[in-house]
Amino acid sequence: MNLHVDARSPIPIRRQLTEQLKHAIESGAVPEDKTLPSIRELAGLLGINTNTVARVIDDLKHGGYVEARRGRGVFVAAAPPVRPSPARRERFLKDVVIRAAALGMTADDLAVGVLSLAGVRPAVIDGAVDVLLVESSPAELDFFAGQLESQLPVRADKVLLGELAAVMRRRTPARWRAAVTSFRHLPAVERLVSGRGVPVIALLAEASLETLHRLAQLAAGTRVGVASNVVETAHSLEHSIANAALPNIELVVAGSVEGAALSRLVRRVDVVVCSSATAERVRQLAAPGVQVVVDDRALDQRAIERLAALLVGQNGAMHERTPATRPTMRKKK
Repeated sequence: MNLHVDARSPIPIRRQLTEQLKHAIESGAVPEDKTLPSIRELAGLLGINTNTVARVIDDLKHGGYVEARRGRGVFVAAAPPVRPSPARRERFLKDVVIRAAALGMTADDLAVGVLSLAGVRPAVIDGAVDVLLVESSPAELDFFAGQLESQLPVRADKVLLGELAAVMRRRTPARWRAAVTSFRHLPAVERLVSGRGVPVIALLAEASLETLHRLAQLAAGTRVGVASNVVETAHSLEHSIANAALPNIELVVAGSVEGAALSRLVRRVDVVVCSSATAERVRQLAAPGVQVVVDDRALDQRAIERLAALLVGQNGAMHERTPATRPTMRKKK
């Protein structure tokens, strides 16, 4: 377990240690049913007060992450709470840190900035808000909904593109703060929701930087195929890789893993990029020399930020139009 606290950070030490231990438990760094170091051991290791560590352990107990066993110590709970994927959160945080560094911000600058805005999400957006999510397949709807709901306080109302016209005739769009879709469906969605007062945001599902880095290291002329159990997903991943414009690879084909299509694909390529859900089937059919690269895609963070800014801005405008929702100050007599 790699723990570290920074006494100079504006984030309280108790919060720093609590979040690090939660992450260690969620990521499996501390396996289920394994004892944690004692309070004195943790305090000595980190050079902090034992009372602070004791409060952290209490926080973890109340949160369901650990449990105390009389005479034996504190153990990781058999079923700790499930939060959004640790890997997904870590990718997001790395992206934020890299962007901050590019702007010349230090870690302290970033921490102070985050703390100063910490009230925006829960305070400005009161609970989850409804957004209309439009895609061409159930699998893509589930993917986008999962990504959005794990990163923003939204509820995604999932609608297939082929059913959107009928849905717009039946339902009032007043409850939707925004409509969300992928770039390839943007013109159709904008046309169908036109005049309803619902802004449309386009999302881009991208291959991970790790995948692009691996592909960039391949020998010149390497043939790369993309496979998924959903054709739309395969084409989305293919477009993301193509947009990276890697000069050393040749994108051969993108298609479904169903039927004979996958067998044909693995005979034509040197590398197959696929999702974790289809990786086992790809490995079963691929020849020994064919590499399998697993990539579950992620939403471009700039689109997430645009949607968040839109929702926050809408909420602010609503409050400006309805001053009665703000607390009033009474003059002292």
